[in-house]
Amino acid sequence: MKIRRALLLTLCFIIPVAASGEEETAAPPKVVLLKAAHLFDARAGRMLDQQAVLIRGERIEKTGPAAELTAPAGATIIDLGDATLLPGLIDCHVHLTSNPEDAGYKGLGISIPRETLTGAKNARLTLLAGFTTVRNVGSAGYSDVALRDAIEAKDIPGPRVVASGPTLGSTGGHCDETYLAPEYGYHDPTVADGVPAVLTKTREVIKFGSDVIKFCASGGVFSKGDQPSTTQYSREEMEALVAEAHRQGRKVAAHAHGADAIIVASKAGVDSIEHGSLINDEGIRTMKEHGTFLVADIYNDDFILTQGKARGYTEEMIAKERGIGEKQREGFRKAAQAGVKIAYGTDAAIYPHGWNAKQFAYMVKYGLTPAQALQAATVSAAELLGWTDRVGSIEAGKYADLIAVEGDPLKDVTVLESVGFVMKGGEVLKNELKK
Repeated sequence: MKIRRALLLTLCFIIPVAASGEEETAAPPKVVLLKAAHLFDARAGRMLDQQAVLIRGERIEKTGPAAELTAPAGATIIDLGDATLLPGLIDCHVHLTSNPEDAGYKGLGISIPRETLTGAKNARLTLLAGFTTVRNVGSAGYSDVALRDAIEAKDIPGPRVVASGPTLGSTGGHCDETYLAPEYGYHDPTVADGVPAVLTKTREVIKFGSDVIKFCASGGVFSKGDQPSTTQYSREEMEALVAEAHRQGRKVAAHAHGADAIIVASKAGVDSIEHGSLINDEGIRTMKEHGTFLVADIYNDDFILTQGKARGYTEEMIAKERGIGEKQREGFRKAAQAGVKIAYGTDAAIYPHGWNAKQFAYMVKYGLTPAQALQAATVSAAELLGWTDRVGSIEAGKYADLIAVEGDPLKDVTVLESVGFVMKGGEVLKNELKK
C-alpha cells in the first residue's frame, strides 16, 4: 500500500510538469500582415484604398491604412499589389455532395458514402473559387454533416459548412424520392406528414447534427410528377416545424417556388425562402413584414436550358425550368426593388461546383448594384446564417477568411469569377495573382 501511495504522489508531480512543458513548447500563433491596393468594406458597401490586415492565428487582429499598420517582429508580410481584397464569399444554397450528372434516375445508383466523397471534391473546388463559407441545404443521409465535421477537423480542405442534413418533406413531394416504382415501397427517411410527425423528424435531424432545418414547402423542378407552384405542407405543419427548430436554436430554410408556399412559409416564420420563383406582390409584402431572406438561384436557368439535356436532365425537368426561369428573375428584380432582404445562394450541384461566382452578374442584371450583390454574399449572408460575429466582413475578431481578385468588382463584378488569392483561417490556400 505504501509503495502504491508513493507511486501516486510521484505521478502527481510528474504529470503536471510534463503538461507544463508541452504548453511551453507550443508554437505561438502565426502572424501575417496582408496588404492590398484596394479593400472592400462590406458593411459600408464601398472600396477603400491602400489597406492592410493584421492576422494572428486564424483571426483578424486589426485593419487599417497600410501606411499606419506596421508588421510586428517575426510577422510574414504578403503584399498583393494592385489586387482587391474582399471577405471570403458565402453561398447560402449549395449541395456539395451532388453533381449535375446525379440528377433524376442516375442518382438512384449513388450511395451515401459515395456522395460524401463527392462532397470532399466539391468542397475543395468551392473553397478555391473563393467561397469560404457555405450553407448546404439538403444531402442524402447526413453526408454533409460528416463533410462539415471532416473539414472542421482539418482532415480535408473545404469551406466552413452550415449543414442541414436530409430535407424534410411530405409524402410524394419534392423532398420525397419520386423516381422509384411503387413496388419498391420507398419513401425518403425524412418524409413527415402531420404535425406530430413533423415535430419528430425535426427533432431527429437536430439529434443527428443538423445546423439548419430545410423543408420543402412547394413542389420543385428536379422531382417527378409534382409542380413547382403547388404547396406541399400546411401552415400548421410549417408553424410546428419552425417553432421547434427555433426553440432548439436552429434556423429554417424553406424550398418554395409557388406564390402561396412563399406566403405561408413566411407567415410561419421561416428564416429564408429558397428559390422564390413565382413570388408575387403579396409574397414580397409578407417577406418584408417578417424580415424573411430571399435566396434565389437566378443563374442556373441558363445552365439547365443550354446544357441540361447533355447532362442527363429529364425532359420534365427542363420543361419545368422553362416555365419558371424568367419568372424567377423578374420576381427577383421586384423583390430587390421593394427592399426584401437578399442573401446569395446558387443551388450549386445544378451546375458544376466552383462556378458559384457566375451568379453575381445576373444579380446585377436583375436589379442589384455590384456593391449590393457583394453584400448579399458577405454581410447579408452572414446575418442569415447567424454568423455575423465570425464571417462576412474584414473586421477585428472575425476569421481571417479573405480573398483577392485582379480588378475592381464594383466596376466589373465578373472579376469575382477568377479569384486569385484565397485565405481561410489565416492559412493561404491559393495565390495565383500576377506579380
